[in-house]
Amino acid sequence: MPVYVDLSAHEINVPVVVRNAPPARLYEDAVTREQAGIVSSGAIAIRSGTKTGRSPNDKHIVYHPDSQQDVWWGPVNHPIDEHTFLLNRQRAIDYLNTRDQIYVCDGFAGWDPACRLKIRVICARAYHALFMQNMLIRPTPAELDRFGTPDYVIYNAGQFPANSLTAQMTSRTSIDLSLERREQVILGSEYAGEMKKGVFTIMHWLLPAQGILSMHCSANEATPRQGYGSDVSLFFGLSGTGKTTLSADPARRLIGDDEHGWGGSGVFNIEGGCYAKCIHLSAQKEPEIYDAIRFGTVLENVVYDSASRVVDFESSAITENTRAAYPIQYILNAQVPCVAGHPRNVIFLTCDASGVLPPVSRLSPEQAMYHFLSGYTARVAGTEMGVFEPQVAFSACFSAAFLVRHPTIYARLLAEKLKQHAAQAWLVNTGWTGGAYGQGQRIDLAVTRQIIDAIHSGALDRVTVARDRIFGLDAVTSVSGVPDRLLLPQQAWSDEAAWERAARTLAAKFRANFRTYAEYAGAEVLAAGPIA
Repeated sequence: MPVYVDLSAHEINVPVVVRNAPPARLYEDAVTREQAGIVSSGAIAIRSGTKTGRSPNDKHIVYHPDSQQDVWWGPVNHPIDEHTFLLNRQRAIDYLNTRDQIYVCDGFAGWDPACRLKIRVICARAYHALFMQNMLIRPTPAELDRFGTPDYVIYNAGQFPANSLTAQMTSRTSIDLSLERREQVILGSEYAGEMKKGVFTIMHWLLPAQGILSMHCSANEATPRQGYGSDVSLFFGLSGTGKTTLSADPARRLIGDDEHGWGGSGVFNIEGGCYAKCIHLSAQKEPEIYDAIRFGTVLENVVYDSASRVVDFESSAITENTRAAYPIQYILNAQVPCVAGHPRNVIFLTCDASGVLPPVSRLSPEQAMYHFLSGYTARVAGTEMGVFEPQVAFSACFSAAFLVRHPTIYARLLAEKLKQHAAQAWLVNTGWTGGAYGQGQRIDLAVTRQIIDAIHSGALDRVTVARDRIFGLDAVTSVSGVPDRLLLPQQAWSDEAAWERAARTLAAKFRANFRTYAEYAGAEVLAAGPIA
């Protein structure tokens, strides 16, 4: 039976409060109360309503005297005053109090006990409760008994809109964070990813103050039979670049697929689960993820046959941003507890929609800093509302949408840790080759896997490289099983002059974007950018 909890401390008093219910109970409620369906694999499929991706323009942080000097204000972190936050908070609480039944999910963020947070999610949908039980670290029964006062509370009233006439509101959606109250309020969006990223945002605020680098990356580690000892790889990248897919490697143990910290003892996962994009998912290409879609997994916005209950992973009829949320233990070779040593390889994944960057380049420490601060990629369809085809994007630290402090804070921490632990950085293009989006073709996943395998084996540590004349990148010229012509993009294009024009155009965008960081970066890092 689920545990019931008194929420009067949160000003909530409803007839039934269901706390940390087993998945079977949440399945029942999602089916009978929320029009969910159980698909043939045993997973539950449900829709998130109008919003099928994050709403970054509606994200706000309270402008408060205790934190205002340290927050990176601007297009990512939009300020609201505390009065507006409290109005929205009361609106969320009032809505939750109209429900006959609500849900509480208590869990942890951070596998490292030294910086673990107690998170409480209060929501009106069973699907949201199950999603967060998958994404947080689940307490044991004993830990749940002594959970006590949470460190951070999410009030998810996403079914209820914000009042767009309220001062500082940008729409009927509002995702509001108070660093001082350690609370998040969600109005006007039922997209579950807003809760997950709210937790990540607070960790982006707290961890750097402890000298810990918070990272939007996946991580895995060599299994003991490979003989590397502590052989950890980090995969940085925005959604759709391959973080989840490439880290789910049958030959390596998965530490986590999206959010990590790098501290004095090594790397640790922030989450207890994975949130995988599943558009075009297949058992052949991504068997580990495919097999994780079973009882307890939440499938968000997928299409399935009403008779057979078989999911059509090719369909984007609802959104390109179809998702699967499952506990990390559903990946058979997951490393639990999700902690590991210091990285040997740091891999920046970029989905280059212009098709001009090499599939793999070895980076100097200064280039690593430059490309980390640049965070170049293409936003792929569906991850954010209003994105329907790849768009050129620069996302500082491959995580701008979730950063709270200035990007250079995170970049300096990365530089220190790369130097201290002698980790090698790589730039891997998982985007297009032979031409830009619409003309060339997407680099095959099998090719990228061969590149990653070669990085892990050490085969690329001393292989011959060719200096790119536009970006100054040391492009690897030989990878076992990969055609040499593919590794040098100017040769993959049918017209090398067209490649050079496209490359110079992209280089100019790099330079324009980096002006924001020029005064902080230093001459050596500036010199590590495009050279033509």
